[in-house]
Amino acid sequence: MKKKDITIYDIAEQLNISTATVSRALRDDPLVSAKTKKKVMELAERHGYQVNQFARNLRKRQTNTIGVIVPRLNSFFMATVISGVEQVANAAGYNLLISQTSESVEREHSIVQTMFHNRVDGLLVSLSYHSNNLDHFNRFAQKEIPVIFFDRTNMEGNFTSISINNVHAAYEATRHLLQTGKRRIVHITVSSTESIYKERFRGYSQALAEYGIPLDMSLVCLGDLSLEYGEEAARYILSLPQRPDGVFVANDNCAAGCLVSLKKQGIDIPNDIAVVGFNDDPVSRIVEPNLTTIRYPGYQMGELAARTLINHLNGDANMLLTQHILLRSDLVIRGSTVDG
Repeated sequence: MKKKDITIYDIAEQLNISTATVSRALRDDPLVSAKTKKKVMELAERHGYQVNQFARNLRKRQTNTIGVIVPRLNSFFMATVISGVEQVANAAGYNLLISQTSESVEREHSIVQTMFHNRVDGLLVSLSYHSNNLDHFNRFAQKEIPVIFFDRTNMEGNFTSISINNVHAAYEATRHLLQTGKRRIVHITVSSTESIYKERFRGYSQALAEYGIPLDMSLVCLGDLSLEYGEEAARYILSLPQRPDGVFVANDNCAAGCLVSLKKQGIDIPNDIAVVGFNDDPVSRIVEPNLTTIRYPGYQMGELAARTLINHLNGDANMLLTQHILLRSDLVIRGSTVDG
């Protein structure tokens, strides 16, 4: 049978002192003598006493825990964001409770509920592909528990969001292809109502319109943006009666899959077909030719998200207002669009 845990009542009884004195000694309260503290700590150590952190947190109405919800943990970009969050949160004395939705709205709803019942002090969220409203976060708003969205955000509701200007970034990526003389440009994206992919599509459309090129929906491929879908999109591109000469993909992983598959079919990258990705993941520098992409600062995004949330928890009045914070992104030109 499992051995019964020792409590502060047991320690108090054995040392013939009050439970209040034991509690203070365990907290290193200066009101308790060094001699008594030593006795309490030695007995607690000998019997493996564990602080009931949950009960203590209930009394303080604070858990010193921040919930982090991301679409996938195997994403390099998300890993860098979490590193930034962890750096700031740990320095401020907060622990992280991290969970992934695996791009499932139903799982996102369940995780949000779990985070709420675990009494996290605040929440940092990057939404799943098809999460098109924020109703499941209302319980946090009602309790005035801060929620900050990053990267994949939704502008509705009274929440703060941190992202890049996805419309402008996609416009820059597409315009770069147009500036190199490409005119039939495929856009590979996700079949999603999620805002950042709609915004990237809008940027793509704006660049085409600026060059007087009508939007052709047969050149828009909708998939899950996986490496495997990149291969499938490459087959579709090569099946078109009039071959495209450019491809703009909404992430690097899928762009790499597409680029490698096109090369296997004898396509000269970038002379026959130029390829642009998005995110500046390590894969963009592994494929040959290296992938032109959009770079934006994941680590800094994580730092800013955590710092903004912690400032709010510390009572900074400015944090009570809804904010939409935009970080800078840059087009990184490599060999997949410029030969030599």
